[in-house]
Amino acid sequence: MSEGGARHAPHTESASALTLERPRAAAWQRLLPWGITAVCFFWLYRNVSAAAARQQHELVPYLLGIFERVDWSSFLVIVIPYSLFYFAIDSLVLYRVINWFNARVSYLDILPVRASTYILSILNEQVGKGAMAVYLHRREGVPGWQVGSSMLFIMFCEFYYLLAWATFGVALRWHSLPPVFHAIPAVACVAALWFGFHILYFNGSILPDSTLRDRQLLHAFRKAKPWQYGTIVLLRSPALLAAVVAYTLVMRLFGVTLGFGEVLGYLPVVFFGAAVPGPMRAVAITLWTVLIPSHAGEMAAFGLVMHNFFIFFNAAIGLLFLRRAQREIFGATP
Repeated sequence: MSEGGARHAPHTESASALTLERPRAAAWQRLLPWGITAVCFFWLYRNVSAAAARQQHELVPYLLGIFERVDWSSFLVIVIPYSLFYFAIDSLVLYRVINWFNARVSYLDILPVRASTYILSILNEQVGKGAMAVYLHRREGVPGWQVGSSMLFIMFCEFYYLLAWATFGVALRWHSLPPVFHAIPAVACVAALWFGFHILYFNGSILPDSTLRDRQLLHAFRKAKPWQYGTIVLLRSPALLAAVVAYTLVMRLFGVTLGFGEVLGYLPVVFFGAAVPGPMRAVAITLWTVLIPSHAGEMAAFGLVMHNFFIFFNAAIGLLFLRRAQREIFGATP
């Protein structure tokens, strides 16, 4: 469908195209994120309680003491600019991928819908991406499966971007990181071999008779060139480097002093944990206490505040754009 014709498609046609509903998830699938969260918070409770006992404090006064020592004005000065910068980079990545594989959409038109999806991302970051499928279908007539393919492409690139930076961080701080991190370069080598297979498969050089690559959900991978994967990694990288600076400075406000190189080694792994579905980014918060057990209380408080302020502040950005996003996705506001 042409760009112009799709943009002015009748409302009813767009609605009818979206009537296919996902099957309701099984009970265990709905409960799994909450189960993971419960396990993480039990782990945090046990470890933070032990840290408080070592300092001869009760748990609640111990945690309150950590929060009281934080300079919250400095916290806001660090985290708000970082959140805004992340939003700009995140929208740029989405803009670039959609324009490659789906439709011509301006960066300014991407901003309101991307910001609004942060509201949906409070429970699960990946859920918010589904709203983009609705937006592009109604605005440009792009089939939902093709938009889903672009979201998969972004997630695929995010894995390699985090892995690349984690490998660099481990190489940079090899002797000061926990031994479990020493497996990351081996994982990166396996992932590099898989990427070579991935490229050869989707350009038809190997398994030419396979029909799997023809599915609409793999539309972006069929069209993608190797340089486009690298471009997304490069576009994402400033956000990670900004996160290293922001997280290191905020950590110091909580009484934990680490070098930028050490945080660069930790952060990609923690961000992998943040992608696990569940409320309050429980896995990411728990990982901080696992990685830096000598400051279990401080890191639990830091992780809880940092990750949740980030997602709720981004949701607040989404609220500012919500009215326009409603018009873009659903038409005129009743």
